[in-house]
Order: sequence, then structure tokens, then C-alpha cells
Amino acid sequence: MTPPPVRLPDSASIQAALAGLDPASADADLVPALAAVSGELRPWMTAELARDGGDVKATWARLKETDLQITEWRGTSAFVFAPTGPAAADYIQIALGREVEWRAGPVVNPDYRPWGGEELLDPSWPRRDPLPETDRLAGPVYRLVDRAGGAFVHVRSFLDRCGRIEREKREVRRPEMEQRVIRETGPRGAVRETSFLDLVPDYFDFVPREVRFFRDWEDSSARSQRVFTHWALDVRDYTHKGEREVGFIPRPLKPPRERLLMTPETSVHQLMDRIEAVDSEVGLPFGWFFLMTHGHWVEADVGLAIAEGLKAQRVRLPDPDAAVLLRWAERSYGF
Repeated sequence: MTPPPVRLPDSASIQAALAGLDPASADADLVPALAAVSGELRPWMTAELARDGGDVKATWARLKETDLQITEWRGTSAFVFAPTGPAAADYIQIALGREVEWRAGPVVNPDYRPWGGEELLDPSWPRRDPLPETDRLAGPVYRLVDRAGGAFVHVRSFLDRCGRIEREKREVRRPEMEQRVIRETGPRGAVRETSFLDLVPDYFDFVPREVRFFRDWEDSSARSQRVFTHWALDVRDYTHKGEREVGFIPRPLKPPRERLLMTPETSVHQLMDRIEAVDSEVGLPFGWFFLMTHGHWVEADVGLAIAEGLKAQRVRLPDPDAAVLLRWAERSYGF
């Protein structure tokens, strides 16, 4: 059965809603994570340098006598989610910025003459530490964050896009891959040639890691909870040098306090106790596995060791989780 189409609001509607949002009442419901906001100094300073014919000294001497100040928008990013259906990927994610404008410092350093234009275009003298309330100029305000095409995402549609673009990239290379051979030199200098596609028969059936992440969620014990209650997606979708880049990095909303690392003296039974503790801490069955795919909080070697323990029947996992882990161990992926 084909799911009904999802009607997505346009950017203008979202911006209008954000403009009327009261940060004081919204703060308690939005999940913050550190972020930075860029400014518009470079194009302005470029014009000022052009005004002086590119004479850095003249520009500095003129501007240091003014009261012009550099201001910065600083703040946090927040993710808002709305379900659109029952499946793991049936939801919308909106990335917002909660931003405050601060007075960061003079437009040029009056005590130091720059030796090159780049020092004016990319200044180092504005303060990076927390600023006093007296330097607060505006905000907080909420607005869509520029995330290379990922400020507003319908996740199921995005996963379809990931799979389609990957298939298209590989299909373009079909003539090349069909002609590729792997040469191996054997005993007595004999050369053996093997077709690349004989060695990698599923090359054109490759599934992107983003799609696998959600597929593994739906196939495991984690499916009892929604992805967006535990993870935000740092989404990218842009074109670089003619090549389409699309994907995401999952960011845990509640990471464990400590990393789970593999050491030579750690037994598989100890690992089972530790992954159970991780699941309890983050409040998600099989949560350790998805932390492992991220690669920071749980080492991949932990998953490989448990997979070997499953094969040797030394440990047990619920059947759906065991199937997902063994599938991952056969062809691992990570972010």
C-alpha cells in the first residue's frame, strides 16, 4: 500500500512562524547543541579596501579612528521534529538557530597595524570568550539554520534521495567497472586476472549507510521507539565540483557519560554487561549498536567481538538484534 503524500510547509511559512515564537516559552522544549553563526564582515571590508585602492595601511588608519564595531550572532542550534507516519523514517526534522547578536570588538585593532588584507578580512582580535550582558545587542531569535540544504528535511524522502543518487553515481560507472580487472601475481610470476564484478558482484546494489541506519532501526529492538527521540540528523545536500553530495551524520541527543572501548583483557561477557548498561543509560534497547555506528561512544571492535561471541554461541541477543549485528559485522558501516 502506497503511503499518502506528505505536504511540507514552505520556507516562508516556517520563517513566519519562527518570527512569532517567544524564545522564553520555547526554550524548555528545544534541544540545544553548540553551533556557530557566520557574519558579513568579509564583503564589507573588501569594499573598504577597494575604496583605498587596496592600501591596507590606509584602510586601517581610516577605520581605527571610527567607532565602528564588529558584531557576531552567537548561539545554539535546536532540532524540531514532527511525525508523519508510524515507520522509523516517517517524520520531519527542522534545524533552527537560537541566536543572540553581540558586540565583539572594534572593526580593526587600533593597537596593531595589519601587514596584509587577510588580517582585516579574517580578524583575530574580536573576543571569543563569553561576553557581558552590556555587549548584548539583539535576540534571542529563532530562524532556520543554513545547513547546506538540510535545514528542513522529510526524512523518508531524504533516504529515497540518498539511495537514488548513489545508484545513479554507480550506474554512470558501469562501463568502467565492467572492464576493470584485478591482477594478482602468483608463484613463479604467473599473473591471474579476475573481473572486479566477479569479486564484488553486488557493487550496483550498494545501500548507503544512511539507509542502512534506518533499516537496522526498524529491524531491531530499537523500533519500539522513534528515532527522533534519540537522534538528530546533521544533514547535507550540495553539489561540489559537479558531484552531488547527500547524506547525514547522526548526533545523539543523550550520549552516555563514558565511552565504551575495547581492550585486550575485556571478555565478551563483560562487553554484554557494559552494552546493557549503555542501553539502560540512554533509555533505548539496542541503543549501543547505533552509538557504535556513529563511532565515538562505542568502538566498532566491541560490535565485532560480540558478533564473534554470537557465532560461537557464547552469548545471546534477541533474535532481531542478533540478525542486525551479524549483518553489520559482515559488511560494516559507520559515520
